[in-house]
Amino acid sequence: MSTETKTTVQSQVKERFGVRALVNIGMLAAIAVILMLFEIPLPFAPSFYEIDFSEVPVMVGCFAMGPFAGALIEFVKILLNFVFTGTDTAGVGELANFIIGCSLCVPAGLIYRRKRTRTTALIGMAAGTVTMTVIGCAVNAFVLLPTYATAFGMPIDALVEMGTAVNPAINSLNTFVFFAVAPFNILKGVLVSAIVFLIYKKISPIFRMRLS
Repeated sequence: MSTETKTTVQSQVKERFGVRALVNIGMLAAIAVILMLFEIPLPFAPSFYEIDFSEVPVMVGCFAMGPFAGALIEFVKILLNFVFTGTDTAGVGELANFIIGCSLCVPAGLIYRRKRTRTTALIGMAAGTVTMTVIGCAVNAFVLLPTYATAFGMPIDALVEMGTAVNPAINSLNTFVFFAVAPFNILKGVLVSAIVFLIYKKISPIFRMRLS
């Protein structure tokens, strides 16, 4: 590798992992962890489905510093929560939550990066909400719900019955996903997107380095 190439690579690494960027990522991840503590129960879903707004700082990071930074914020958020609260699912739940969180924020960041306008921000957030809903339904049906059932020593039917208690239309795993998981993800995506849309321009001057 030539000296010029080495210098270019070092410059790119320094830009990507500069002190300012790392501070911003750490700050947003810390805010996200705090927001995870405040959960709102929903009338159409069992009690273990509660909305929090920890994806707001993640999406802000995606918009301000790029989707790679947003994914790092999501990772640090999940890691810190894992350290502070532990896990009941041997890390499976945390991995699934990381995937679902990134599926909302990263597509939004990718689209917004191409053209930084309100319109592309809205398109990106809509795309992220749809992506999270699809991936969230699949992950819940095939990973999270079976994992939680195993971790707590109960059959899937018991979880379905918890859904039936709040919505009689829920009588199987498929209807659980359709009437509880999908609305949950849609609502969360819309609320997170609305908050970011309202606050981003006001706080974006804080972030003066963008990661791509």
